Amino acid sequence: MKAMRIRKDDHVIVIGGKDRGKTGRVLRTDPKRRRVYVEGLNIVKRHQRPRSLKDTQRGAEAGGIIEKEGPIDISNVMLLDPSDNKPTRVGIVRDGDRRKRVAKRTGTELEE
Repeated sequence: MKAMRIRKDDHVIVIGGKDRGKTGRVLRTDPKRRRVYVEGLNIVKRHQRPRSLKDTQRGAEAGGIIEKEGPIDISNVMLLDPSDNKPTRVGIVRDGDRRKRVAKRTGTELEE
């Protein structure tokens, strides 16, 4: 399995699908399915049953129709270059025994 080069808290732009052109922060990644969850994008509605105090430790959760972020395929997002906020591909550069992610567009190192 190929490693995903986009990580949690990266800022990305969607390049395909219903949210094309929108930007957001990656909330979480799913490397096995090659999906990312982006804050405020690909909103899906889910019907949720109310849960009682016995079921959860956090307290009662309300039921009803909730909206949350759905998964987006990794091929439909591109990382935003931190220097000029334009889409870029991600490269890997070896620095001794460490691997660093760099923006292909400008060569700037992405903070880890």
